[in-house]
Amino acid sequence: MKKVLFFLGLLLLIALFGPGIAVSEEAGTSGDYLIYPSDVLEISVYGETELTRKLVVRPDGKISFPLIGDIKVARHSTQAVKATIDKKMSAFIPEASSTVIVEQLGSLKYYVIGDVARPGMFNVSTQVTVLQSLSLAGGLTTFADESSIIIIRGHGKDTRKIPFDYSQVKKGKHLEQNVLLDRGDVVLVP
Repeated sequence: MKKVLFFLGLLLLIALFGPGIAVSEEAGTSGDYLIYPSDVLEISVYGETELTRKLVVRPDGKISFPLIGDIKVARHSTQAVKATIDKKMSAFIPEASSTVIVEQLGSLKYYVIGDVARPGMFNVSTQVTVLQSLSLAGGLTTFADESSIIIIRGHGKDTRKIPFDYSQVKKGKHLEQNVLLDRGDVVLVP
């Protein structure tokens, strides 16, 4: 019994203090965070207090900013968005200098469904692993099939199923299965 409690405590520590935010391969080698729909941006133009806005990135990946209209920001870094705003704003304000801050991450959502204590959508500020997601969902129920958990990634023809065998991972085996979840992943616990 003590051994089981120790191992469960160890898994909880791994889940809580595991890897931090991992940067998407799309971000390239610079390691910059890429903006996605539902993220909240705070944008200001130096010396122009009336041009300070908090904006939610729309599902189409764009925001609307005064004077310059719609700007595509999804899948761009804050530096790239700043450069775009500065360039477009210079037609109205010579030597415009903007600041772009990701104030709230609304796009790092994943779902845990099936035999867990608290199924649902989870919106987190950093990427999480499968174990961390199961911990946030309250853990598996008594009747969960530990060896048949799958992560559903993508949609339509690009949908992939990634197997996760909790019964092996909790024994310290095949830990490579404990992958980082991507935006929109679904962890299905049968």
